[in-house]
Amino acid sequence: MGRGATLSPVRHVIALDVGGTGMKAALVGDDGALLHRARRATGRERGPDAVAEEILGFAADLRAYGVEHCGRPADAAGVAVPGIVDEARGIAVFSANLGWRDLPLRDLLTERLGVPAALGHDVRTGGLAEGRIGAGRGADRFLFVALGTGIAGAIGVDGRVEAGAHGSAGEIGHIVVRPGGADCPCGQRGCLERYASAAAVGTAWAAACGDPAADAADCARAVAAGDPAAAEVWRGAVDALADGLVTALTLLDPRTLIIGGGLAEAGEVLFQPLRDAVRRRVTFQRTPAIVPAALGDTAGCLGAGLLARDLLDSTDPSEVTA
Repeated sequence: MGRGATLSPVRHVIALDVGGTGMKAALVGDDGALLHRARRATGRERGPDAVAEEILGFAADLRAYGVEHCGRPADAAGVAVPGIVDEARGIAVFSANLGWRDLPLRDLLTERLGVPAALGHDVRTGGLAEGRIGAGRGADRFLFVALGTGIAGAIGVDGRVEAGAHGSAGEIGHIVVRPGGADCPCGQRGCLERYASAAAVGTAWAAACGDPAADAADCARAVAAGDPAAAEVWRGAVDALADGLVTALTLLDPRTLIIGGGLAEAGEVLFQPLRDAVRRRVTFQRTPAIVPAALGDTAGCLGAGLLARDLLDSTDPSEVTA
C-alpha cells in the first residue's frame, strides 16, 4: 500500500524487526500481506534508552499510519530484537550492540500502543517465518541456520520455534567443531562461527588474497571463477559447517534444514558442496532436505507479524480492539 492510499477498515498487526543500526517495520494484514513497510535508524549512538524510545516511537507512528490508511488501529504488535531475549516474560535481557539490559520491551509496547504485544529473538523470529510460510512451509520439524556475522539457529517444531529453558536454544554457532581452535568471544575455542560465518570466510579470504577489503561474497565469486586459493578457503568453511550441522541434525532430526544469511547468497556455490559434505558425514542419520531461505530480509518482519497474530489467535475476541 503506497503512501496516500485509503482503504476501508482492514485488520492488521504491527511488525518490527530491530537490528544493530536499523529497524525494519511493516503493517501485516490478516492474509499475511505487507500493507505498509518502513525503515528507521535505531539511534544507538545516543545510548540504550534512546534506542528503546525510538522503537516505541516507531511503533506509535505505525499505529497512527494504520488508523489513517487502514481505517483502524492495529490489533497487536510483534517485535524481534537481537541478543539474549526472555520471550516468556517479554524482556530484552541483553544486547551487546544496542547496550540494553533487562528492558521490559513487551510491557512498554503494550502500554504505548494499548494492544497486546509479543517479543521475540531476531533469528528465532526469522526462522519462525521461514518455517511457517517460507522455505520450510509444510515441514513439521525444521532447523533454520543464519550464516551472517555470526551463526545462529532456530529449532522449529509443529509451527513454533523452541526458545529453550533459558532463551538460548538454537545457538549452533557455538558448537565446537575444531577443539583447541580459534578463540571465540563466548569463551570457548573452535566454535563453528569462527570458521563458517560470513565474517570468518571474509577474514580468511582477505588474508589469503592480500586484500583487506575482501569479503565472503568476493570469496564466493572467486570460487565460481575457479580460483584455487578461494576454493581452499571455501572448502575449510564448508567442512566446518557440515561438521556443525551433522551434530545438530543428530540431536534434532529435522525434516528440513534451511540455510539463510549472507553466506547463503552464494547459492549453489555453497549448497552443492554443503549437501555433499553432509551426506559424506551421516551414517545412521536421515539426511534432511537442505534448502536456501526464501524470505530474505523480510523474514524478521514477517516473523514478528506471526508472533502478533499468534497473540490474537490465543486471545478472546472480545478483548481485541474492534
